[in-house]
Amino acid sequence: MNNNIGLKLRLWPCLVLGLSLIALAQVLLTPCLTLSAEGRRLAMYEAGSELELTIEFIHSVQKTPVQEKLRVSADKKSLELRETRYHSFGVGLPFLESEGDFRQEGDDFVITGMDRRFKDLSLRTGVGTRLTLNLSVPGRTERFELYRDHAPGALIEIRLLPLYKILIDTK
Repeated sequence: MNNNIGLKLRLWPCLVLGLSLIALAQVLLTPCLTLSAEGRRLAMYEAGSELELTIEFIHSVQKTPVQEKLRVSADKKSLELRETRYHSFGVGLPFLESEGDFRQEGDDFVITGMDRRFKDLSLRTGVGTRLTLNLSVPGRTERFELYRDHAPGALIEIRLLPLYKILIDTK
């Protein structure tokens, strides 16, 4: 009987260590969305299914507002473009039925059902484009008016990465 108690006491630290390593691995593998400007991280969110990203800008040719709504995919490996909303037809704007489900809402043209996925997005601020991002989780929205804080041409990166890659990233 004493041998059983001694064995259990020796196995207990191994069990605790094993469970701790599993928990740590779970945390380090957590998918996160990062927003960076010119290599400097501005925000980081856990990439849950409730995380939404809205990109707003003034179209460089048409000079009209464009809004693109994205969300984290169910598998948390990509961003899904859910909706594009714009105010005019023209160069660089979608117009084909094959682009998705097209409809008009008041003065807006709206396309949904595009089935486009992105692991990361690289954007640039531009002269007069007013690039703005809204990151939303239930109960909280953070707005980044990137055109105010960054010169035209600044690289804006939106990436989905596991937490461990973010922690070892030297940027």
